[in-house]
Amino acid sequence: MSNKWDESFDLVVVGSGGGSMCAALVAKQLGKSALIVEKLDKVGGSTGFSGGVWWVPNNPVMKRAGVADSPERAREYLDAAVTYDGPGTSPARRDAFIRTGPMMIDFLERQGMQFVYADGWSDYYDELPGGEPRGRSLLANLFDTRELGDWERRLSRYKGFSLPAWMHEMPTLLLVKRTWAGKKVALGLAWRILKGKLTGARLAGAGAAIQGRMLQMALREKLPIWPEAPLSQLVVEDGRVTGVVVRRNGRDVRVQARDGVLLNVGGFSRNARMRKAYQPQPSSANWTNANPGDTGEVIEMAMALGAATDCMNEAWWVVTSLGPDGKPPRPGGYADDGTPLPFMHHLDLSLPYSIMVDQLGERFCDEAGAYMEIGQRMYERELKTGRAVPSWVIMDSRQRAYYPWGTAQPGQVPKEWLDSGYMIKAGSIEELAARTGIDRAGLQRTLERFNGFCATGVDKDFGRGSRAFDRCHGDPTVKPNPNLGAIEKPPFYAVRMYPGDVGTAGGLVTDEHARVLRSDGSAIDGLYATGNCTASVVGRCYPGAGASIGASFTFGYIAAHHALGATPQ
Repeated sequence: MSNKWDESFDLVVVGSGGGSMCAALVAKQLGKSALIVEKLDKVGGSTGFSGGVWWVPNNPVMKRAGVADSPERAREYLDAAVTYDGPGTSPARRDAFIRTGPMMIDFLERQGMQFVYADGWSDYYDELPGGEPRGRSLLANLFDTRELGDWERRLSRYKGFSLPAWMHEMPTLLLVKRTWAGKKVALGLAWRILKGKLTGARLAGAGAAIQGRMLQMALREKLPIWPEAPLSQLVVEDGRVTGVVVRRNGRDVRVQARDGVLLNVGGFSRNARMRKAYQPQPSSANWTNANPGDTGEVIEMAMALGAATDCMNEAWWVVTSLGPDGKPPRPGGYADDGTPLPFMHHLDLSLPYSIMVDQLGERFCDEAGAYMEIGQRMYERELKTGRAVPSWVIMDSRQRAYYPWGTAQPGQVPKEWLDSGYMIKAGSIEELAARTGIDRAGLQRTLERFNGFCATGVDKDFGRGSRAFDRCHGDPTVKPNPNLGAIEKPPFYAVRMYPGDVGTAGGLVTDEHARVLRSDGSAIDGLYATGNCTASVVGRCYPGAGASIGASFTFGYIAAHHALGATPQ
């Protein structure tokens, strides 16, 4: 193969998600050169599409808020929550994540990142040893995207409605009709919206706030970023990955990576062929809210070089609701340009006066619990009975009166939803069972038992409302359990639920230095990976809000140091 290179850098980063700009900033600080190549016309990857949260144990921001943590306590929790024993969750990788995460946060803060502690957004399994009820999650401060100048149009962001709000405000905001705290948050949001209109500010929250500021920092440091430059080849010479070939401006460009190539390219949620090959069934790319670039071809390129994979049947599950045609409903389920935006049900599913059942009318999970686990429980139930995909959320009239559902505000039941069959309405449980096909006797038994739990406040089957995480997403005006409300006041409603996702959660096996490994445990020289294209350090569990982003940034930070011969500090 020719040794001629069109461009040469110390580090080449493929993909522009969370860990990418972090790694490139590390290279710059170390006096090295780095290039970021991105196949799409938008920069920011899956992180830009996300809720915009980092989960980083023992971080300095939570400590400044008076929350004590330690590496030992964090490891105790990680070991208790992450029970999967796989190559991605090795003791060495867990230690590296816990040890280096706080360094990464400190580094980004020095670079100009403005963190907000998501106080009260509990670890998802806070009842386990080492769990933190106040949480270990961080957010980015709201970001005025005008500050990006010409690059503003290049920012990767979710196409649904965007609010100048922090994600940890959302559970309280959903209670605007129920609590004074909800009204206070709503007033603050209204003021920010009004101020933005008066000043012209375009304040972004969530993932756009993270990646907007990361992009600003990268541009300030004059880091080269090539959008619309898809990877076509990983160049290997004498057993080492030495560069890449990307398609740019209609021609192939050979780029040398003197010290390493870092892959941060997302997973394969948008690849129907790979979903069929690796994911549990039934499955559909139409159920995902993942980044449009989540198409998996770079994972396959690495596999062709001998890279090992793990957890390819896993995803960051967030259940979604669809109509009888398998599509999102109108209004609400589509962006202005027609892009489908399946509703993501986590916060609204946690609130009282609703339950989720399979087609036999039986519950199978804690509806207010960790969303990844809910998807796993749905597939486990489907494997056992063949009657769980789709499942159904059953609501009584108070759910629709008090809380949002999807894009419908409290008190709203769009006529189009009823006409299309997306939402089914009935005057009795018997009628609802008949209209949905749910087993009537099973549903009645389940509701009788569930309503008894609501009276006592104790869900003896699945523990709904027993964790701080559940309760922080409940309605405190409902007693004795803020997550439990009886299903007894007509009219009743039902909606079909599917195992949606925000990205796949398995992929390339990497070590504690983020090097890509072969099945025999040896490293592919010169090749590193982080993010959703890897088998995650948290395995098959989501221990806290932002676990995927926190790990992506941390191992991007680790990869850059290792590739460039430096020690993280």
